[in-house]
Amino acid sequence: MITRIEDKIQAVKEQTNMYVQEIKKLVEELAVQNKISLISYFTSSFNISYDSEQESLCLGSYHIRNIGHTAVTNPYLCIKLPKDSPFYFSGRYVHENFTPTLKTQGQSNWERFNDKSSKEEYWLRPVGKSTIEPNETISFTNFQIKWSHNLSYSGTIMGFTYCDQLTDGVVVLNPINLNGISSTREENNGGS
Repeated sequence: MITRIEDKIQAVKEQTNMYVQEIKKLVEELAVQNKISLISYFTSSFNISYDSEQESLCLGSYHIRNIGHTAVTNPYLCIKLPKDSPFYFSGRYVHENFTPTLKTQGQSNWERFNDKSSKEEYWLRPVGKSTIEPNETISFTNFQIKWSHNLSYSGTIMGFTYCDQLTDGVVVLNPINLNGISSTREENNGGS
């Protein structure tokens, strides 16, 4: 009698495991079918000067990778500098009102489509590239962030990626954090 009960318990366990595996398989298939998944990240290198007469420099690139199984359409990004920061951003991009020939010259052009007087937000979209296929990466390369070391500085450079399918955006995986104390400030504090 005990053996029969143990056999029935074992059969129920096996049946439950089979059901759980089948459910997991179905859930994975549903997730894979229409999964939109992007990651964005910075790569950067720094030349930090501690001489108050020289500028420091961050040379960076912003990468957007489609790790999903479906193409995404109309990608664009926002690089955001801290408000009232000493950081100056520059990069290779054109403005909306540039002629079409200037927009198409070069290999990977980006267009800035927000107010060009803004020194805090840089909204950019690739020119002539309206989709990112699965496992494809596009990059806004070789931007520069400069600042002087004559003042203390602190701030985080943020990035956000958007597309038709992700209108709320995706935050960059690795924001660029910059902070330092002016050497003249240290000398003034140390002399007190």
